[in-house]
Amino acid sequence: MTSDGDGRVRIGIVGLGNIGTYHAEFLEEVQEATLVAGLDIDSEARTSFAEAFGVETYADRGDLFSAVDAVIVTTPNRFHEEYAVAALDAGVDVLLEKPLAHTLESAERIAEAADASDALCMVGFNNRFSNPVEVLKHDLRAGRFGDVTHVEANYVRRRGIPGRGSWFTSKEVAGGGALIDIGVHAIDLALYFLDFPDVVEVSGTTRAEFGVHDEYAYLRQWGADHGSGGFDVEDSATAFVRCAGGETIALEVAWAANRDDSDEFVIRGTEAGARLDRGSHDLTVYEAGIGGANHFSTSDVETQEVVTHRQEQRAFVEAVEQGRVERNTVEQALTVQRVIDAIYRSAAVGRAVRLDD
Repeated sequence: MTSDGDGRVRIGIVGLGNIGTYHAEFLEEVQEATLVAGLDIDSEARTSFAEAFGVETYADRGDLFSAVDAVIVTTPNRFHEEYAVAALDAGVDVLLEKPLAHTLESAERIAEAADASDALCMVGFNNRFSNPVEVLKHDLRAGRFGDVTHVEANYVRRRGIPGRGSWFTSKEVAGGGALIDIGVHAIDLALYFLDFPDVVEVSGTTRAEFGVHDEYAYLRQWGADHGSGGFDVEDSATAFVRCAGGETIALEVAWAANRDDSDEFVIRGTEAGARLDRGSHDLTVYEAGIGGANHFSTSDVETQEVVTHRQEQRAFVEAVEQGRVERNTVEQALTVQRVIDAIYRSAAVGRAVRLDD
């Protein structure tokens, strides 16, 4: 690894849209790193980014790679492989925004490139870095919950399609809709709480019930609405995941649904259980005992709120400095991608499918 004169890791952003700008803003607060460059094929995006952050911007990835130690790739999903593989081949470390790719085949090629490279690749599942998740994971490792057998994973928006007609709602570019966009977070956290057991079977259904209609009632939307003509993906998914050790995951994901929002995860173990609200950061632990008398014990865990993307960036910089990735590995991201692919396949054939099919 090389660095700037202050010993800080030199980082470039690949993809200078909203997500890239978001990363750049937080990167300015990571003392161990310095933002030195950006890359985008759009000249207006390059100009805007250069003016906002005072760094060089490039259209050619070779020019960028020669100026940095590491990159954060925030392009639309379809282009993850192109830039991540090129960076890894050039010996440049990579923080790759979720999901790993727009298709399983593309994700597998990224994994192969990461395995063959001396550079490292970390995947951007930022929700793992929230303090309630950190506390819950600590207690899971310590055995407080006993054997964890089931996780309910929910990520549901009453209305939250990220702009019909944007790349998010194009199957060709995104690879799917709500499942691959926000469901990827729910699947990752559920598997993370279970210590990534081997997944053997998945049964899933996907639906397009809101984005496909010309009349779509919403109060707020992530981006401009260009109508149903720019929407060819699912807006919700329901799935059941079965693992080799008997662990199970019930998944509910939606960009739009006629119900209240839900970012709730419910963990069931043989010694204790927990409810985590990812949106509000509330964490409640449920236990029962016989000491003195049969009783229930319900405890609320209070933590300090943190910016998860900033924490993720710090973990990435630490990985670059140490030369190894211990969190958010490509192998884990590939497992998540395989589950997503299996849900889509199950929905297409109308039955459960095995991951080794």
